Amino acid sequence: MCFQPRKQGLWRLLSCCVDAIILPGSLKISIGQHFETPITSALSQIIRCANARSYGFVIGGENEGTHATIMSSISEIQEMVERVYDKYKSVNEGSVATYIPELAKANPEHFGISMITVDGQIFRCGDWEQEFTIQSICKPFAFQMALEEFGRDETLARVGVEPSGDAFNSIELDPRTLRPFNPMINAGAIAIASLIKKSPAASGVKAFVNKMETAAGRILEIDEDVLASESATGNRNRAIAFLMLNFGIIDEAVEDTLYQYFAQCSLRVNCNDLAMMAVTLANMGTNPVTGKRVFDFQYIKDVLTVMFTCGLYDHAGEWAYRVGLPAKSGVGGGILAVVNRQMGIAVYSPRLDAKGNSIRGIMVCRELAAQLGLHAFEFTNVGSSFMQSLL
Repeated sequence: MCFQPRKQGLWRLLSCCVDAIILPGSLKISIGQHFETPITSALSQIIRCANARSYGFVIGGENEGTHATIMSSISEIQEMVERVYDKYKSVNEGSVATYIPELAKANPEHFGISMITVDGQIFRCGDWEQEFTIQSICKPFAFQMALEEFGRDETLARVGVEPSGDAFNSIELDPRTLRPFNPMINAGAIAIASLIKKSPAASGVKAFVNKMETAAGRILEIDEDVLASESATGNRNRAIAFLMLNFGIIDEAVEDTLYQYFAQCSLRVNCNDLAMMAVTLANMGTNPVTGKRVFDFQYIKDVLTVMFTCGLYDHAGEWAYRVGLPAKSGVGGGILAVVNRQMGIAVYSPRLDAKGNSIRGIMVCRELAAQLGLHAFEFTNVGSSFMQSLL
């Protein structure tokens, strides 16, 4: 007999990728047209793993055939991640950031990948446990916190949402609005830091760390050496802050604002932490492993939109064209990408290009997007399954 699930879009996608799927008992899905595409079978396997429980199939128990299929699927995806890692591990282009002295101590050979699905399946390899500072990847999460606390109107009175087309540390404001162009560049992030800082200053940092801990699912700490290094060499950011003070974008507690910003950037994370943060955004604000609600889902679309258009600074257009995912990079070597309602991806490699983005990180994300059909406008990307589940 043919099985007609409610999520027709998902199963049409599976029909394009596999010849037949045998389900427990006598259920069999008949497959029509098979497309010859570069999408590997891993795509259907990821979605099958992530959605198996929504159709009442459990891993283990009586559904032994399903159990074997899912276990095979997990193995295939892990092998794919390892192949991508092996393909790019010998890349030696670029160099580590040196304008913050502590960042110059990073080992340029470190390289890790982590990928986590919305049902908590974890795939990782390389130096995924190696810790580094989050740097600018803190920016979308600080933006989310500002939206949750102050709402859209008040937050957007301080910062715009337009791509700047310029470097992340440019000393400029939008000449039309006299606001920073967006919250992903330093000026915008400092404006957001001014909003979410607290008194005393340490309590604002603690609130940010607590939020990131809940997203990552483990205890995180500020790297005090990096924080001191950022503060000692951050005169360009001070110039940006005082420019905004002059135009009334931030208040007079400039040093407290900068402390908030520098501390956020100095949070120590590993590749798996970033992937968990990314998949928490993908999972409508809930950490899929701990089950804890982290972010207010009504603002996640705001954050993902700005990540898509502005997350990689003056590489944002090329990224949107080649990869097509909301993402954020940091000069510490991390890069985070969100596949909405599906998974989070993170790469760590401190070899940077001239624009401050991880070279191997961009290569890996391009490869995964191509192999798995993850681009937001790829026909194989079924997008949000939330509305489909209601049909």
